[in-house]
Amino acid sequence: MRFSEFGLTTLKEVPADAEIVSHKLMLRAGLIRRLASGLFTWMPLGLRVLRKVEAVVREEMDRAGALELLMPAVQPAELWQESGRWDKYGPLLLRMTDRHDRDYCFGPTHEEVITDVARRELRSYKQLPVNFYQIQTKFRDEIRPRFGVMRSREFIMKDAYSFDLDQSGLEASYARMHTAYTAIFERLGLKFRVVDADSGEIGGSRSQEFHVLADSGEDAIAYSDEDNYASNIETAATSPDGIETAPPTADMEKIPTPGVKTIEALSQFLNVTAEQTLKTLIVEGTDGPVALVLRGDHELNAVKAQKIAGVASPLTMASPESVVKATGCGPGFVGPVGLEIPVFYDHATIGMSDSVCGGNEKDMHYTGVNFGRDIETPETVDLRNVMAGDRTPGGRGTLSIARGIEVGHIFQLGTKYSEAMDATVQNPDGRNQVMSMGCYGIGITRIVGAAIEQNHDDAGIIWPAPLAPFDVVLVPINMHRSDDVKAAAEALYTELKEKGYEVLLDDRNARPGVMFADAELIGIPHRLVISDRGLAAGELEYRHRSDAESRNLKREEALKLL
Repeated sequence: MRFSEFGLTTLKEVPADAEIVSHKLMLRAGLIRRLASGLFTWMPLGLRVLRKVEAVVREEMDRAGALELLMPAVQPAELWQESGRWDKYGPLLLRMTDRHDRDYCFGPTHEEVITDVARRELRSYKQLPVNFYQIQTKFRDEIRPRFGVMRSREFIMKDAYSFDLDQSGLEASYARMHTAYTAIFERLGLKFRVVDADSGEIGGSRSQEFHVLADSGEDAIAYSDEDNYASNIETAATSPDGIETAPPTADMEKIPTPGVKTIEALSQFLNVTAEQTLKTLIVEGTDGPVALVLRGDHELNAVKAQKIAGVASPLTMASPESVVKATGCGPGFVGPVGLEIPVFYDHATIGMSDSVCGGNEKDMHYTGVNFGRDIETPETVDLRNVMAGDRTPGGRGTLSIARGIEVGHIFQLGTKYSEAMDATVQNPDGRNQVMSMGCYGIGITRIVGAAIEQNHDDAGIIWPAPLAPFDVVLVPINMHRSDDVKAAAEALYTELKEKGYEVLLDDRNARPGVMFADAELIGIPHRLVISDRGLAAGELEYRHRSDAESRNLKREEALKLL
């Protein structure tokens, strides 16, 4: 491809609406252009990268035995009503009506449609297992689209759905997809981790996320190489094992703390650490307000909390009026001593003694609070986010925290959709049996952004070779004034193409600095510079995109290196 024929426009300035590196570089390098909020046109250069991702995904899905199909993007409301998700999915679902006033949605996912396909096409257990997949456009009406293609409203996704006779069959299909996904991200040249995760709105008994590691990642990942453990921080478990309660050394005392409503202010006012305080949060329960108690330096995990019996889901903080009615004081001064509503204590609290907590009275706190004396020793639950240094659930290592970008998610759905939609096959005994389903998604467009977040420098993108839009960029210096440079560039361009390389020839009448800057911004792995001085020495100037310096190589050496 010749640069002059490519229609590529790069930008020197960082667009004002771009917040993260991938968004900035994708706009500057001309990979995408914004149409409206959360909607992007993929320009020719960006589309080349996107197609590279699709090709690898398709090859590994086919290798795993999955069958490609293509389902409609627009789906009838009746299917979503049948599964119970028409109302539950919420405002992310883009709803519409046709000219006959029939309700439809633009699919954010396709569990309902594929289940309808399965119940129509699959009749016998002899047709199982089967796994259908597609690569298709989705739409989720994000309230605040941001970060470019990382959280856009319209995106391209690979979604696959397996059907098995029972749970053991599902587990085998799930394992095949785990293997396929691992191969996909390894082939794409990305550093990633597989973590246990919450199934969320999709549902199911087990799920795992595939995260590309990047400092800008929205998700926190807890992992331990010692214990071979990794989990999304939402699901990383804590344990009471090994926690011991120290004996009391102080009497409980109620003291004035005027205007002190936060853990930080309390720590400063009483000259204590946050670890010595108890934080009491009042949330909505199924039968009235409920108290959740954590160590002051710990963060409540909403996913864990809303799964506790008696706590309302989704987790909702109680209103100030409800807090006053339930505890006798407003937020900021609530503590567990003498509370007459259900109270749940996090595991870590059991290791505390001589604690500081709210006094259930405005401008008052307790000091010297101890379990077994001032508060009945409770059965504890897992309420918090893990922290770096915590023990792993298996107890054989300590946790580290990294940032990750979710690019894939696999689920064991079980019979959630097949039972609701009566998707059955005849089993070996001749009876109808509900099929067990799995669901497996990969964000095709998101992978491109995640790859840039992981691979860039101040000059631009550094593509992993399998994702690069071109293998080699040729930069002829002053070819419009030098017949020798032009002839050498054209000959090299033809030879590399014939050898099967994807080559970009920068044939513009532009200054060398502009050509070098664009080559670095676009991120093509290999750069060869052709100049009169180099030709006189029988050399080409070679530089890999990740190298700090260029080096001069004989022409044949450069070709051998490629």
